[in-house]
Amino acid sequence: MSAAQVIAPVLCVVGARPNYMKMAPILRAFDEHVPAIPWVLVHTGQHYDHAMNERLFSGLRLPTPHHNLEVGSGTHAVQTAEIMKRFEPLVDELQPSCVLVVGDVNSTLACALVAVKKHVPVVHVEAGLRSGDRAMPEEINRILVDRISDRLYTTERSALGNLSGEGVDASWVHFAGNVMIDSLLSSRALAVPPAKTLAEHDIDPALIADGRYGVVTLHRPSNVDDPEQLKRLAAMLTQAAARLPLLFAIHPRTRGNLEKFGLGALLDNPRIALLPPLGYLEMLGLMSGATVMITDSGGLQEETTALSVPCLTLRENTERPITVEQGTNTVIGADEALFVRSLDDILATGGKRGRVPEYWDGNAAQRIAADLHDWLLQRSAH
Repeated sequence: MSAAQVIAPVLCVVGARPNYMKMAPILRAFDEHVPAIPWVLVHTGQHYDHAMNERLFSGLRLPTPHHNLEVGSGTHAVQTAEIMKRFEPLVDELQPSCVLVVGDVNSTLACALVAVKKHVPVVHVEAGLRSGDRAMPEEINRILVDRISDRLYTTERSALGNLSGEGVDASWVHFAGNVMIDSLLSSRALAVPPAKTLAEHDIDPALIADGRYGVVTLHRPSNVDDPEQLKRLAAMLTQAAARLPLLFAIHPRTRGNLEKFGLGALLDNPRIALLPPLGYLEMLGLMSGATVMITDSGGLQEETTALSVPCLTLRENTERPITVEQGTNTVIGADEALFVRSLDDILATGGKRGRVPEYWDGNAAQRIAADLHDWLLQRSAH
C-alpha cells in the first residue's frame, strides 16, 4: 500500500471459511488497481481452527490479517454480539472509508451493523442471493446486510430483482460477477492431486484408481443436528457408495453428531473414505476430478458449476438458482428416490454439464475494485 492515498483504507472482514475464498482475490485486485486501494484485513475469529486457518490462508495466498478479534464459538446471538463489541473500537481507531463484508455469516452481519450505526458506508460482496427459507440463519443475515448496505455487488443478474423487491435502490447495485470463481480459476493449477490427499490421510489411493468417485460435504444444522435427518442422509450416502467410492470431507459438527446420535456405524464402509476438513487446494483437487459432488454447501454449488462437475444438493432450496438454471446443480432435498435416480443418470450419461454463467470469468474482483474506487472518490468529493 502506498503512503499517498486519496481515500482512507477499506476495512475488509473475514470470519469463516467461505469468506476467505471471496476476500483473497479482492485484496489482490485492490493492490493491482492503479492507484492501489488501501485496505486493512480483520479476522473476527468466528471460525477458530488456527491450523486450518493457516492452511487455508496459505492455499489462497490470503495475507495474514492485521487484526484477529478471536471471538470463537457461541450461539448466534452471543457470537454476533461479541463480534460487534470487539469490532466497534477498531472502526473508531481506523476511521475507514468503508467496511467491506462478504457472504452471509454472522461476522458479515455483525460488522455491517457496527459500521452503519457509526455512519461508515457498508459494502456487501455477494449481495441479493435468496433461498426464500427464513429458517436458515444465513438467509436472515443476507436480508439484513443488504438492507443496510450502501454499495452492493452481485454475482448473478437475478439478484437485482430480489434486492429491488426489498426496496433497495437499483443505483446502489453493481453486477460484478463471482469472486469465488476468481479464486478457483487462479488456484486450479495449484490444486493438490486427489491421490496425494488420500495418501496424506492414510487412505489407499487405489480406492479411486478407476477415476470415478464422489465428493461429499455436509454441515448445515438442518441436516446434521436432527438425528432422523442425519440418519436418512447417511443411508442415502450408503446407497451412493454402492455405486461409486465416496470421499467425505467431514465437518467436526457432523462427525460429533454422528457419534452423539450413535450413527457412526452407518458410514463404516470401505467405499466411504472419511477425511478431516481439507485445505482449499486439497478440496479443489478432489472436486476437479470428481464424478459427482454431494453437498449442502452454497459455495460448492457454484464451484462445481464452474468446474462442470455435476452437483447433487441435499437441501430443499438454494440461494444460488443460477447453478440449477445454467449450471450443474440439482436440488435433491432428502428425496431418496430422486437422489438415486439422479446419481444413476450421472453415472450413465455424465449428468448435467451446464455452462459457466456470465461474469464467472476470473475478473470479478477487478470489476469490484474499479467500481469501488470510483464510488469512494465520488463520496469523498461531496
